[in-house]
Amino acid sequence: MDKLSREEILHVADLARIELTEEEIEKYRVHIKKLLDDIEKIKDVKGYDDEQLIAPWSENCILREDRVGNMLEPKEVIEHAPRHSGNYIQVPVVIGESEGA
Repeated sequence: MDKLSREEILHVADLARIELTEEEIEKYRVHIKKLLDDIEKIKDVKGYDDEQLIAPWSENCILREDRVGNMLEPKEVIEHAPRHSGNYIQVPVVIGESEGA
């Protein structure tokens, strides 16, 4: 098969929460199928399932031991925070609020 079904493309579009035109549906039926076929070729690579390719670190890595430490008192933490409001530490806004969300 050289194309995905129309229903498969519409399902993916629904998951991605995007609307597609009829033209885009036809285009993606071929393009996404080609992409999936290319991904399948990875399984043909020698050594694909080798343990060594799972992670870039060795199983023998040395990690520090966990140690129980003293807890900071909430009042002490608040006193050292650059900005606070009541019992909460204030931090800069990282993600802006949008009207649609």
